[in-house]
Amino acid sequence: MFPSLLNPTGKTHLRIKVTTKQPKTEYINTLDDGTIKIRLKAVPEKGKANEELIRFLAKELGVKKDTIEVISGATDTVKLVRIG
Repeated sequence: MFPSLLNPTGKTHLRIKVTTKQPKTEYINTLDDGTIKIRLKAVPEKGKANEELIRFLAKELGVKKDTIEVISGATDTVKLVRIG
């Protein structure tokens, strides 16, 4: 779904807006400013939503989970994620 977003020569940064406590985890759309909207099934408690976001992105992008990091917005609905 997102592999074309990855920078093959280095790190990639994605701005992601999440909605938690949803029926399932899924990609919704990409906004005009490039922000990616994702629904998460997890609750926003004790990092569970961030963990689920990382698992989802790793699966969709075909990368290892340990290459993905929430670098900004860990407790917010809008997050900056670094991959690579």
